[in-house]
Amino acid sequence: MSEVFDAELLNRNTQLTLIGAFALLTLLIAAVGLYAVLSYSVTQQLREIGVRMALGARRMTVVVGVVRSAALLTATGVAIGLGAAFAGTRLLESWLFEVGTTDPLTFASTALLLGFTAVIATAVPAFRGASINPTVILRTE
Repeated sequence: MSEVFDAELLNRNTQLTLIGAFALLTLLIAAVGLYAVLSYSVTQQLREIGVRMALGARRMTVVVGVVRSAALLTATGVAIGLGAAFAGTRLLESWLFEVGTTDPLTFASTALLLGFTAVIATAVPAFRGASINPTVILRTE
């Protein structure tokens, strides 16, 4: 059994499948972590949202403002990450088959997935915070 297992691990397709699976798992963990951080950040701004709503701000104005600030942070992070990934592609060049080191589809899909996750991560708590009565938010803290 050990010989079969060792022979299978030497197979290039098995190695690439494992790398692909770990890459997808890493992308999922990054998306969940991004959701957690941005959701926590918006939760910390609930008092500010309550003050804005108490002073007469519209619900959508507050939500758009919160999502816009998070989108700016996300865009900065994605730009830095894409630059680092682009620089690190030379290390993986020997592992790639039928895909270029700077495959635009891979880079774009990853950036779009993380951007979409960031928008959802901020919009959900922002809508929740903007739908609560401002006096309730201000009384709790």
